[in-house]
Amino acid sequence: MQQRQMNIELRTKTGNGVSRRLRNADMVPGVVYGKGMDPMPVSIKNCDLKEAMSGEGGQNNLITLVGGGALDQSMAIIADLQRDAIKRTFKHVDLHRVNMNEKLRLTVPVVLKGTAAGVKEGGLLDLAHHQLHVECLPGNIPDHIEIDITELKIAHSIHVGDIKLPEGVKLLDNPKTPVVSVLGRAKEDEAPAAA
Repeated sequence: MQQRQMNIELRTKTGNGVSRRLRNADMVPGVVYGKGMDPMPVSIKNCDLKEAMSGEGGQNNLITLVGGGALDQSMAIIADLQRDAIKRTFKHVDLHRVNMNEKLRLTVPVVLKGTAAGVKEGGLLDLAHHQLHVECLPGNIPDHIEIDITELKIAHSIHVGDIKLPEGVKLLDNPKTPVVSVLGRAKEDEAPAAA
C-alpha cells in the first residue's frame, strides 16, 4: 500500500457552472465524505490528483489531505472518479475520509506471476477476474493481489479460495469462483480421439 499527500481547498459554491470554471482552471471539483461528517465540497489541482494516484496502488492509495480546514491531515481514499469519456480528463472525484481503525471494502487488481505450465503445452490462459473484492484496515490495503500461475495445467483453475493473501486482508468473493484458468484439452484426452 502506498501513501500520498494531496493539497485540497474547501469551496463554498457548487453546481455545474462552478464545476466547469474549476475544470477550465485545471482544477478538479470533488467532495469529501465520511462517517459522522457532512459532505464537504473541495477543489484539487489536476496535477495533485494525478500524483496522489500514481504508482501501483492507483485509486487505492491512502492519501493524507493537506489544507481544507478541518480536513487537514485527514486520511482518505478515492471512492469514485469520473473522467471525460473522450479526453479522459478528470471531471469529479469523491474522497472517502477513513478511520485507520475501521475496515474498508474495496476492489484490488489481480497480478499474475509466472507462465502457466498449461500455456507452455498449448493451452490458452483465461483471466476471469481482473479485480477482487477485499476487506481490510486502511493500513493493510494491498497494491494488488499476486497469483502464482506457474503450476497451472490445462483444464485447471485457481479459485478465490486458493489465493494466499497478505496478513489482515480478507477476500469477499465466493471462494469457489474461478479467477484464472488454462483452457484447452490435455494431451491424454486427445490420444484416444486420434486412434
